[in-house]
Amino acid sequence: MIIKAIRMFDGGFMNQQFAFGGEEGKDKFDEQIIFRSSLQNFLIDTGKEVILVDTGFKSDYKAPGKKLGAPLYMGEKVQNYMDAFAELGYKPGQVTKILVTHKHNDHSDCIQNFPNAKIYISKEDADALKLEGENVVRAEYGTPFYNFPNAQQVAEGIWFIEAKGHTKGNSIVIVENEGLFYMFHGDVTYCDAALKADKLSIVFEDKDAARDTLNRVRQFIMGHPTVYLSTHCPEGYENLEMKRVMKL
Repeated sequence: MIIKAIRMFDGGFMNQQFAFGGEEGKDKFDEQIIFRSSLQNFLIDTGKEVILVDTGFKSDYKAPGKKLGAPLYMGEKVQNYMDAFAELGYKPGQVTKILVTHKHNDHSDCIQNFPNAKIYISKEDADALKLEGENVVRAEYGTPFYNFPNAQQVAEGIWFIEAKGHTKGNSIVIVENEGLFYMFHGDVTYCDAALKADKLSIVFEDKDAARDTLNRVRQFIMGHPTVYLSTHCPEGYENLEMKRVMKL
């Protein structure tokens, strides 16, 4: 199995108020404490299938520029999503499944560019995006996966897991391979520092559910050797490159 990052932006920043302030409030944190930011999604090549975890912005997306005091700046563009995907050596027709962690456009905008792919997504977020068609698979959770009560196996060693909170239908993906667990968590946290500090970002649709999800994510990581693959900070691709196991 090969896992690769599809990199779109890098060299950005987010402030502590944005990344940590979801429960105590932004005023409890320092806007001048800055964490690194980037944007990447991921590709899993099982040897039998090519599976995407999320798809990024459309090529014509105009990203906000760098601004003093901005809570989140993604950084400078590395490549458009489809160009970054192609650079990895794959063609759209090879993709068999897309696992959408949630509805936000930096995770879902390019799903229509893959004509042969089944799109796995929660029913809540599928409805929010008005996704229809035979290729749309509304997740049928129901199988426990360790401490997560609702999951669905989508391929050998690959699980699509209910993880509500950031959105009402939020999901995560966990891949088990060669003794490690790779956790593609979407936006459960925006940076690894927030995971370590046990803090929610200010972006959620259900705070209580987001807290429960973060608790379960941390519990899982403390019990299993997990490579934590973030979307919005460069530790996401760095952890992957080094197979660096998260320590809590």
